[in-house]
Amino acid sequence: MKKILTLALAMTATAASAQALRVGIAYDAGGKFDKSFNQSAYEGTQRAVKNLGVQSKDFEPSDPSQTVQGIRQFANDGFDLTIGVGFANNASISQVAKENPDLFFGLIDDVSTEKNVASLVFQEEQGSYLVGYLAAMNSATGVVGFVGGMDIPLIHKFEAGFAAGAKAANAKVKVIAQYVGTTPDAWNNPGKAKEIAGSMRAKGADIIFAAAGASGNGVIDYIKQTQCIKAANLPSGVKFNSNNFANVKKSAAYTKACAGNTRPMFFIGVDSNQNYLGDFDKNPATMNHGLTSMLKRVDNAVYALIQDVKNDKFKGGERRFGLKDAGVGYAVDQYNKALISSAQVAKVEAVKAKIISGAIKVPTK
Repeated sequence: MKKILTLALAMTATAASAQALRVGIAYDAGGKFDKSFNQSAYEGTQRAVKNLGVQSKDFEPSDPSQTVQGIRQFANDGFDLTIGVGFANNASISQVAKENPDLFFGLIDDVSTEKNVASLVFQEEQGSYLVGYLAAMNSATGVVGFVGGMDIPLIHKFEAGFAAGAKAANAKVKVIAQYVGTTPDAWNNPGKAKEIAGSMRAKGADIIFAAAGASGNGVIDYIKQTQCIKAANLPSGVKFNSNNFANVKKSAAYTKACAGNTRPMFFIGVDSNQNYLGDFDKNPATMNHGLTSMLKRVDNAVYALIQDVKNDKFKGGERRFGLKDAGVGYAVDQYNKALISSAQVAKVEAVKAKIISGAIKVPTK
């Protein structure tokens, strides 16, 4: 009798496992642990595994041409939902979705015409406006930089919002923008992004916003090496106009490398909260070099989509995530709370409210 009961329990467990929702996810260039865009999608999936009891499987193509085979394999194996991360996966997701009208698909950062594809897109320009506003309020030189990954309309939205926000905070601010490249390799070339950061510092930029996937790590690495900008190295026409961080506790390494008339350099993270990456001395009590991060909540969007499929509420078509539904935003945490004053947060929140109400129209290009 005990043996029969054990067998029955095992069969029940197997049946339950067989019924678990299965989610396949195909990542974009840069890989799932890029500390940015892909990783945010990964974290949303893992939250669904933990909270919703779904099963997930990853596919990281070593070459973009392999993506369609990976997505098709998920479909052939009968996965309930297959998500393509990144606009570059549109053609592959759309093709396989058309071949499998009885299955559900998700696409991040672009819109598919197939009815069984939920297209998750974001109003990146809105979040970028807020971090641009913060950058201009805190720049000591009045020069800020934008490093884009691939030179495409999607990243132009980041640049347009950032520049508009910066100029709203300081009409005299100068925004320098440059892109890593014009091919998908631009998402995974930190060396080139590092070179660009150096050229921007030479032009007086002390705060740089990178929307470049894994390439953005090159900007962070450059700021880690240099830490500050020196008055003696400022180009003609650029001078220090403020010193907002004079009273923030500095690390011994910073104090030694940046003695004299200098100002700290900062990066602005993207997609995930990258503030922690600016804690170069592993001590949150000293000055962090991540001013803030423009949050693009790919994790929330992915989780919501998986939840819809689990609850039999899947709906194809475009779903847009902006400030009003916490699809984008900016990060304040233990790492940068000493950098951004409560007065600045109040100003940014007032701007945020105006964007949500429509009083401020943020450009997309």
